[in-house]
Amino acid sequence: MEQRSDALVVFGVSGDLAHKMILPSLYQMVRRGHLNEPIIGVALDDWTHEQLVARARDAVTRQFTIIDEAVFQRLAGLLRYVSGNYKEQATFDKLKAALGTSKSPLYYLAIPPSLFGSVAEGLSQAGIATGARLMVEKPFGRDLETAQALNRDLHKVFEEDAVFRIDHFLGKEAIQNLLYLRFANAFIEPLWNRTYVESVQITMAEDFGIKGRGKFYDEVGAIRDVIQNHLVNVLLLLAMEPPVTSASDDLSDEKVQVLKAIRPLGPSEVVRGQFEGYLQEPGVAPTSHVETFAAVRLFIDNWRWKDVPFYIRAGKCLPVRATEVVVRFRRPPVAMFDTVGPDEANYVRFRLGPQVMIGIGARRKAPGSQMIGEAVELAALDDTTDDMLPYERLIGDAMDGRRQLFTRQDAAELAWRIVEPILDDPSTPETYAPGTWGPATAMEGFAPPGGWVDPAA
Repeated sequence: MEQRSDALVVFGVSGDLAHKMILPSLYQMVRRGHLNEPIIGVALDDWTHEQLVARARDAVTRQFTIIDEAVFQRLAGLLRYVSGNYKEQATFDKLKAALGTSKSPLYYLAIPPSLFGSVAEGLSQAGIATGARLMVEKPFGRDLETAQALNRDLHKVFEEDAVFRIDHFLGKEAIQNLLYLRFANAFIEPLWNRTYVESVQITMAEDFGIKGRGKFYDEVGAIRDVIQNHLVNVLLLLAMEPPVTSASDDLSDEKVQVLKAIRPLGPSEVVRGQFEGYLQEPGVAPTSHVETFAAVRLFIDNWRWKDVPFYIRAGKCLPVRATEVVVRFRRPPVAMFDTVGPDEANYVRFRLGPQVMIGIGARRKAPGSQMIGEAVELAALDDTTDDMLPYERLIGDAMDGRRQLFTRQDAAELAWRIVEPILDDPSTPETYAPGTWGPATAMEGFAPPGGWVDPAA
């Protein structure tokens, strides 16, 4: 059994990510009794302990309608603060003093990747890297070359087993459900292959824009932001073989086999779009070619999935906010009965957010005296209201040394290999009106067999 980390250090504790995601998750961990270790925040801001506690209270208040004051006081009692520049050794000397007798901390780098190397070196120079774990945020590089360079910088100090590359999408309860459903139900396996599956489509729609993050988004775009990491990871869970055990390396081994079999994308396998008004957003270059919508078509050249198209689309300012998977099966070879309405059946639908739902599209006899069928969906909705937050699950797993939900080095680099041929396309994306499903002209003919299934609100 892995040894649990005896302290949590959050670099970038004064930042937006910590405020929106990390601090509320730490409150939940304390509430459930999952976190009793010291929490040391590190940032450039010249804050006092009281200011950090106030920041934490504001973060928790914004996330939850009701706060348990006794729980919050326990969280406040765990918090410590160290201010300093990440490129100055004095900062890490102060951190060493704050750690006291801690021998195996978890360092969470909620900071830009350009600072990862400086922090790793500072921890090493201060003598507080040995026995520690390191959790790093996405984006893990901008392309294959920068991802490899980041790995080299981190491995100068930390072994691969001590590095936890986070993708918060994998911490969602719905994503865990997807993995569980595939391998815990015997009826799925006989159908889950090229013989019966006609196509797979994955949609991540957001009904909002870039929310004032123009400078950040204009350096990233939809392909880097969500397709290369979040949605490729969903594809891996759908396409991988069952791992031999639940051990993290066995799980990663199966994901890597799929990544190796995915053809790198070419220009004919991608559509890029940009919502009208993007160029007027603060921080966005007036002639930006960055995509706010992208759709890609992927093929997995292995025995199970040969010639089955996997479509992924993601975008800002779309009609709804929803993440959904539709696995469409081939139609029966003979139409024995008449139908009424569109022939929308023979699929499995996974709603991954905001709600969690599994739906099976089938056909039944329509009411009446004739043998005429109609499409119906059999759906199961998960209405759980106290699911673990993604960062709550991931921080807890990293503290315990559980690596199943984190990305191994080879998987991170292989994912970049797939999208690298289409990165930084200098062409101008076709614009689309907010509230529509992307650039209509560019998307003509670019769809799974039977067409896209647009998630409902």
